[in-house]
Amino acid sequence: MENPDIAPNAARCRFRRIVVKVGSNVLTRVDGTLDTDRMAALADQIAALHRAGVEVIVVSSGAVAAGRGVIAAGHRLDAVSARQLYSAVGQVKLIRRYYELFDARGIVCGQVLTTKQDFETRRHYLNQRNSIRVMLENGVVPIVNENDTVAVTELMFTDNDELSGLLSTMIGAEALVLLTNVDGICDGTPGAPGVEVIREIAPGQRDLPDCIRDAKSSFGRGGMLTKSRIARKVAAEGIETIIADGRRDGILPDLLAEGSRTLCTRFLPSPHPISGVKKWIAHSEGFAKGEVHVTRETLDALGGPRAVSLLPVGVSRVEGVFEKDDIVRIVAPDGRPVGAGKVSCDSTTARRNIGRRGARALIHYDYLYLD
Repeated sequence: MENPDIAPNAARCRFRRIVVKVGSNVLTRVDGTLDTDRMAALADQIAALHRAGVEVIVVSSGAVAAGRGVIAAGHRLDAVSARQLYSAVGQVKLIRRYYELFDARGIVCGQVLTTKQDFETRRHYLNQRNSIRVMLENGVVPIVNENDTVAVTELMFTDNDELSGLLSTMIGAEALVLLTNVDGICDGTPGAPGVEVIREIAPGQRDLPDCIRDAKSSFGRGGMLTKSRIARKVAAEGIETIIADGRRDGILPDLLAEGSRTLCTRFLPSPHPISGVKKWIAHSEGFAKGEVHVTRETLDALGGPRAVSLLPVGVSRVEGVFEKDDIVRIVAPDGRPVGAGKVSCDSTTARRNIGRRGARALIHYDYLYLD
């Protein structure tokens, strides 16, 4: 039975475009199989938001869990092969179930399978953005998942949290909701006496609790440390990010309604969002082909109030082999990665120009992102 509060709360949603990431622990039963009842409840909520004029992009885990419920491996498989097998079988079941659920509610959904390589170049990035925009313009709810059948090891996203963060910035979402099996980030060890959920985390706030650990969820690849890192980065790009318990009835409309006090952790958006190109670069550090080490004076200048480019005179070392327009990491004198940028020349030219005054900028300001 549909929650009677869903439609009124959906009508009070203060966002027009959102990304909802549904974690494995939300969609998976204790025995590891797909929880179709929970899928139906979430479909009700998404449908209500859709009818209220909200564009919703769903990043859904659950393909591997769905595959486990269909087939048992005939012999011992390594982790990558097992993931490929279960996702190949499970993705069919997962998207078919989504199709049936949304179709019963008068909504068309479409499948988008992606890999990390689809975000590697600006051209692929823009092509993927256009495909999702076309779906939204035609009233289609995109269901996005990593293509686990071909994405292995270095080609894999850290988890669907990372994918949802990339999508949020790519399509200009106003909010990202990470649905998991807890209410949010706690100010101490979860479950301990007196421990409470942190309701809000301000832009630039770094003093997150020591209790956040990189423990993985039961069925997914992500943990709270990954969620907090992604949430902080996405919020810094002007997108409100929410971590909440996806198993609560009516959770989505409750979270997104104007004046909501629903229990969750909200990463408040930066009042000074960065450009679309810098958003892409910010999430492209995993594709970096090399490293550019800078001096202390240069690092201070880059982080100052004035917009500056990275000049060869401020570079102390160049590592790796890269071509013009590749992404490289920016590394501080203490070896700490501090950002990324798109280079204006290849690695041979960059090494030749180290320390040279008057040489053209190695990374122009518009293509430089500092974390």
